[in-house]
Amino acid sequence: MICPGESAVRYGVYHFRKTFELGETPASFIVHVSADNRYRLFVNGEAVSSGPARSDLGHWNFETVDIAKQLKKGKNTLAALVWNAAEHAPFAQISYQTGFILQGNTEAEDLVNTDKTWKVLRNEAYKPLPVDRAKLQSYLVTGDGDDVDGSRYPWGWEQPDFDDSKWKNAEQLWFAGKPRTLGSDGNWMLVPRSIPLFTEEKIPMGDVKRAIFTQKNEEKLAAKTLPLQVPAQTKATILIDQKILANAYPTLSTSGGKGAKITLTYAEALFDKNRQKGNRNEWEGKEIMGIQDRFTADGGKERTFRPLWFRTWRWLQLDIETGDEPLTINDLHGMSYGYPLEEKASFKSSDPSHSQIWEVGWRTAQRCAGETYFDCPYYEQLSYVGDTRIQALITLYVSGDDRLVRKSIEDFDNSRIPDGLTQSRYPCNDMQIIPTYSMFWVSMIYDYWMLRQDDAFVKKFSPGIAGVLAWHEARIAPNGMLGPVQWWNFVDWAWPWSEEERIGGVPPGVARGGSSILTLQYAYTLRQAAALFDFYEEKDKAAAYSRTADALVEATYRLCWDAGRGLLADTPAKTSFSQHANIMAVLTDALPKAQQPSLLEKIMADKSITQTTLYFRFYLLEALKKHGMGTAFNAQLNDWRTMLDMGLTTFAEEPEPTRSDCHAWSAAPNYQFLSTVLGINPGSPGFATVRIEPNLGNLTFAEGKMPHPKGNISLKLEQIANGYKAVVMLPAGLNGEMIWRNEKKPLEGGKVLVLYFK
Repeated sequence: MICPGESAVRYGVYHFRKTFELGETPASFIVHVSADNRYRLFVNGEAVSSGPARSDLGHWNFETVDIAKQLKKGKNTLAALVWNAAEHAPFAQISYQTGFILQGNTEAEDLVNTDKTWKVLRNEAYKPLPVDRAKLQSYLVTGDGDDVDGSRYPWGWEQPDFDDSKWKNAEQLWFAGKPRTLGSDGNWMLVPRSIPLFTEEKIPMGDVKRAIFTQKNEEKLAAKTLPLQVPAQTKATILIDQKILANAYPTLSTSGGKGAKITLTYAEALFDKNRQKGNRNEWEGKEIMGIQDRFTADGGKERTFRPLWFRTWRWLQLDIETGDEPLTINDLHGMSYGYPLEEKASFKSSDPSHSQIWEVGWRTAQRCAGETYFDCPYYEQLSYVGDTRIQALITLYVSGDDRLVRKSIEDFDNSRIPDGLTQSRYPCNDMQIIPTYSMFWVSMIYDYWMLRQDDAFVKKFSPGIAGVLAWHEARIAPNGMLGPVQWWNFVDWAWPWSEEERIGGVPPGVARGGSSILTLQYAYTLRQAAALFDFYEEKDKAAAYSRTADALVEATYRLCWDAGRGLLADTPAKTSFSQHANIMAVLTDALPKAQQPSLLEKIMADKSITQTTLYFRFYLLEALKKHGMGTAFNAQLNDWRTMLDMGLTTFAEEPEPTRSDCHAWSAAPNYQFLSTVLGINPGSPGFATVRIEPNLGNLTFAEGKMPHPKGNISLKLEQIANGYKAVVMLPAGLNGEMIWRNEKKPLEGGKVLVLYFK
């Protein structure tokens, strides 16, 4: 359905209503609902569903909701808020045109199907409030704010007793003179939502740190509690510290104050006069900059403003300017937004900072999970493969919920371009290609294969895997390494913008060929793919991938190893060196295993080489895990301890100065605590067996648990007089082994095992 007489592709906010009669209260009443761009569905005034879950036109989601408990005998009203943000939409929002559909599940529910009996109104109160990107000086693509004029708003439109008699009848979409069935011509190919519906929980307003009224050239401090009355002809500033970074719909209630303008500004952190954030708990002498919404009061009682899309903030400022009437701020709170991740795992150790890192890391992972994974909730809300691989591992290890992981793998598969690569971030209305991320998509599938027994799901990605690998194979140079590689080959923010690459995050040797990092990542990916194809009886393809990987590794070591420095160089020219190249050398066994621990020690001690930032630190920690270097692992967490000392309540994109204060890849320690410190990892594909190989380092105690499809795996380790004591519990049906300094002991499911090691 659409609103007649309105553009289907331009910005617009619409209200749809349908009133109908029921002879009795139903036991079940199931409807399917979707919209472009988005909708919020109400039944008799109660919000019941929001969506659709973001994807693309070929896989447009619809939600299925049983609304029986909101219905009653007699008159009932369905109401839907539908909007198309058009050019003001987030980059993550793909769109064809404005549209709304609701269909009953059976003939019993057909009376509510969208047709011309539905009424519709365009809400003229809304207009976009563009983000001042020049002032922010940052890449911000989460969409513009809302500017709402309360005097033009149809208050109570969602309530059953609202008079919609002057509204237009909705119009069906038409094609070639006939009604169009949604999805039949490929504009929206409807698929069921594969992730759970989200619930909203109330988040109380934080602490008011600054409340100043300016009236007749005089300033005075105001009360710091609600309700709060702002006098007529007054400007007021109220700065609120939420204390913990939140993803939520801010919900503001006002009364009176006709013509008063309230601007809400949201920020992760405040800035000093040098545009530095500093300690996130400090606010004196700092100002707020960020995404904004604006509401103009109409003078009515208990008017509620809520933006169309959620906002992210630690700090929230209200700037109020009243006219001839005083304004009362009745209430301000948030309604939470996010994927319902459940924390089923736990971890603690003899290092008290680990518990703090675990808590803040899990909050970071939660804030970066919505209808897709987010790299960061404030600036982009885009699912990038590099971030998402790490997020998926955290999700599987800490919550055990694989639904968003599966959706992400499928989304990236759906993003593939004709030459075989995936897009770097998806869904997204702005195509971006990062070939290194296409390889990490293959790694995501490998990770999932190891952690879940789901053969049909994994096997369907074989063509995509082959396409990614073939694209890279076509770029192998005569010297046996990767030659010039197109697109943006991001590795880590360790490399600044360069004249040669014309972009940041790219190591030497990409544009001209000969990057040891990219070549070894290709070998790393080939070996993971070879294991997958061998398992699914594609032996010839697996063998070919293994041979290619071996040849790449041999050529890279031969051309890039600098015997004098004892390091692998970034290119055959041997003029630059990085932790990254040597990490990949360890992960691909480019040098003998016996030499790898000393190489890792060398690259952690040598500050003259390019250092990893928080993102690629994940792969350094993976290399340390491979060699049981627990003490070195613990030392690598100092950047996370520094962030805690700086007052961050989620972990940042990179060390100071940083753009994003909440970035998915920096939650990696939550996976590593379980996978590296406790050493819990699958012993065979599908997590059919478990391999536990702890890396305590200098810790004297560590314990935790993680969810497995068959139940919880729990482990407690403590130092005793002459060694270590381990208490292990596996769920019934899961067996495996525990390894301690090359000593192996079998593990049997369904039993509590007490083991001793020297």
